[in-house]
Amino acid sequence: MTTATLSFYRVQKTIQSKIDSVDLPTINWKLICFSGFFILFSLLVFYVWQISDLTKGSYLVDNYEKQINILSQENKELQISFAENSFLGQVLEKIHVLKFQKILSVKYIQIPNNLLVTVK
Repeated sequence: MTTATLSFYRVQKTIQSKIDSVDLPTINWKLICFSGFFILFSLLVFYVWQISDLTKGSYLVDNYEKQINILSQENKELQISFAENSFLGQVLEKIHVLKFQKILSVKYIQIPNNLLVTVK
């Protein structure tokens, strides 16, 4: 068991010496933290800007929908007034000139079949 331990120890030492011979660059933690906070702040500003822009867009859409409803209502009123002023208006004037009256009830005349004239 000691031979295995000593050989393992020898292998470990050679690996350690090879690792020590490789010069790894040191990490600049201040630069990493600064860049992380800078990126975080930039994303926060971008988020606030996007939310503001989205709010403006929804406000504009609501205003445009209200304007569309108002304009469509005015359009219906204009169509009705145009119809009254053109053909329907002329018909109403003719009705008043000819003194037509509104029908309240309908009465039918009964004619027996034998009184009808037949043509040969």
